[in-house]
Amino acid sequence: GIRDKLVTGVQTCALPICKKRPLQHVSIEYKDNVAWLTMKRAPYNVLGYDMMEEIARCIAGLSEQPTIRALVIQASKECTAFSAGMAVEDSRPERAFQTLEAFQSVFNAMTDISKPVVAIVNGPAIGAGCELAALADMIIATPKARFAQPEIKIGTYPPLASVILPHSIGHKRALEMILTGEALSAQEAARLGLVNRLVPEDQLEAETAKVLGKITEQSAPVLVMAKKVLYETIGVPIHQALQRSADIYLNQLMDLSDAQEGLRAAVEKRKPVWKDK
Repeated sequence: GIRDKLVTGVQTCALPICKKRPLQHVSIEYKDNVAWLTMKRAPYNVLGYDMMEEIARCIAGLSEQPTIRALVIQASKECTAFSAGMAVEDSRPERAFQTLEAFQSVFNAMTDISKPVVAIVNGPAIGAGCELAALADMIIATPKARFAQPEIKIGTYPPLASVILPHSIGHKRALEMILTGEALSAQEAARLGLVNRLVPEDQLEAETAKVLGKITEQSAPVLVMAKKVLYETIGVPIHQALQRSADIYLNQLMDLSDAQEGLRAAVEKRKPVWKDK
């Protein structure tokens, strides 16, 4: 699966997360079964080790919030970028392991909770910022967004994007993006499928609410299970992928009260009442 490919050759020990340490660079709020994670390191949301530790900590904490159906990652209104990526000094050889470990902890937290993740991009997403957006399950963007992996210009390459982007925009286009360092406009990102919804800035809030409304109508554990299947079968031969999907469907999904309720509601032609279990 994609997660196994990302961690190949890299130790995956968790970051030393301290739950008591106050958040400085991000905030997390809960509203209407949605967790809103806001990056607020103005103006560019440069991702340092400490900020990535906070992001990973907030996401990991959602495992204790069973009724949360979706996670939104966004930049604060004071920021002019979704994220300009990592500082160059954090990519230096002596800090590369620590930096990559921190970023992988963000990815691991996302996959461990398995809740749908929506990124709202209303400005540039560059380098690690582009990777962070690409890690989300859906991207809602405005024309102000652009996406770039310019690491090749400083003699490196984006380790997570090199695995993720081919699945999002196709192998050839991902190669072009990574090998040239050239940015994708919001319009091109939408055409290629990296961006799910492209809307004018004045419609961003309404479109986000519309998307989240559709997600939060569903059963929380079923959402988690559906996402789990999609991630665990990426890159797997089709017969194995179908077997894995069927195994989860029969041995995990069918044990859920919500799955049984959903089927009953369909037969009785009524709206299901989820118990989130």
